[in-house]
Amino acid sequence: MTQCAQVIEVMRNNGGYATFGQLNTLVDFSTWKTLTPHASIRRIVQQNKKFFKIQPELWALKKYEDIVLNKFQLKTKDKKQEELFTHSYYQGIVVEIGNIKNFDTFIPSQDRNRLFLDKPLKDLTSLNEIHDFSYSEILRYAKTIDVIWFNERKLPHSFFEIEHTTDMKNSLEKFFELQDYFARFFIVASISRKRQFNDIISKSIFNSIKNRVAFVDYENIVNQHSKMFELSQINQLI
Repeated sequence: MTQCAQVIEVMRNNGGYATFGQLNTLVDFSTWKTLTPHASIRRIVQQNKKFFKIQPELWALKKYEDIVLNKFQLKTKDKKQEELFTHSYYQGIVVEIGNIKNFDTFIPSQDRNRLFLDKPLKDLTSLNEIHDFSYSEILRYAKTIDVIWFNERKLPHSFFEIEHTTDMKNSLEKFFELQDYFARFFIVASISRKRQFNDIISKSIFNSIKNRVAFVDYENIVNQHSKMFELSQINQLI
């Protein structure tokens, strides 16, 4: 079986779609005569017309296009549904990275039944309830953050807000209220929104957190996701 045929079979068995992270885990590389099988998978998927792109790092079989788009409710090109899918997709990506890094992961209660691909986000996170790390007023803000990573001492390590279409100012105001904690703050969004981020974070009201909030674009975060799966697989072989 050719390398391309193996990728197609794995993707078909996965429902007709897969992230590069999933492919890196599911494809059997034992017969591949290459030192860079993960790069080979990218080349196969990105250059072959048998595949099509849904989101960065998320691809599907062209033959299954109608099935996959219907599954994700993207067939009708409904803008609201596309926004919900995109937001949940990147929430799931950030949660999975946190899990691989051995952090406790949390998402807001209102998002727990939303889907990351075919799984409810609640099935990915390690926490059903937020760690009681502060006063009730502080927890009220924290509970609305899209993704939180907690360290082994049950204190927040990183806060993430996924900003697909919503107002970044609201997210930065949440970070402002959480600034007394030794934690990292991230805005995850399309690279096209970076100028907007820079304009807002430069306002004087955010001076105290300006140097603590990082902008991470979608391509960057999904590349990290794929690399984490590659590294975790390599570590299992050592």
